Amino acid sequence: MFIEQMPDIIRLLYPSVLWRKDKNKKVIYLTFDDGPTEEITHWILKTLDEFGVKATFFCIGNNAEKHPEIVDEIRQNGHSVGIHGYSHVRGLYKKQEEYLNDIKKSESIIKSKIFRPSHGRIYPSQVKKLNELGYKVVLWDVITRDYDTNLKEEEVLKIAKKYTRNGSIVVFHDSLKAEKNMKYAFPLAVKYWIDNGYTFETL
Repeated sequence: MFIEQMPDIIRLLYPSVLWRKDKNKKVIYLTFDDGPTEEITHWILKTLDEFGVKATFFCIGNNAEKHPEIVDEIRQNGHSVGIHGYSHVRGLYKKQEEYLNDIKKSESIIKSKIFRPSHGRIYPSQVKKLNELGYKVVLWDVITRDYDTNLKEEEVLKIAKKYTRNGSIVVFHDSLKAEKNMKYAFPLAVKYWIDNGYTFETL
């Protein structure tokens, strides 16, 4: 559970970070990290459209630079776009100036002030500085672990169903590494949530 859903004591260390939204509303905030990916993003967009569901894509700047037309397509389809750094660096291993420059470079390409740290790794001091620069830092309430090649597809779906609740920000991945697990679990999870009365919004 520590991985799938971060305990409250950890969340308290990052009070300005958005982990979860309104606990009193049956709304889920689907997010996809690491794209855009030519082989995957179009499939995700098609599936979202089939369900009539909107999501937020946290894009890596380097990928967005290679595929600006996909970023445009995401927005044209009514979804939100956030930044996931330019080169997917972890804040814990970078000096602040270098880390901020990576984020700013991504912002110049993607044109968004919503930021999700790569791997969820970031110092409170870095969050504080990003807030001062006008960024909203978003983590998650549930991470499905679709990227974990040691997990079976059914296990990823089980995580999504078990931990998602009112106001959950849920993470899937727009990547080749997560493709098998994500393509299985994501549509089945969305159907399950819809059947249980949930609606979906963007961040």
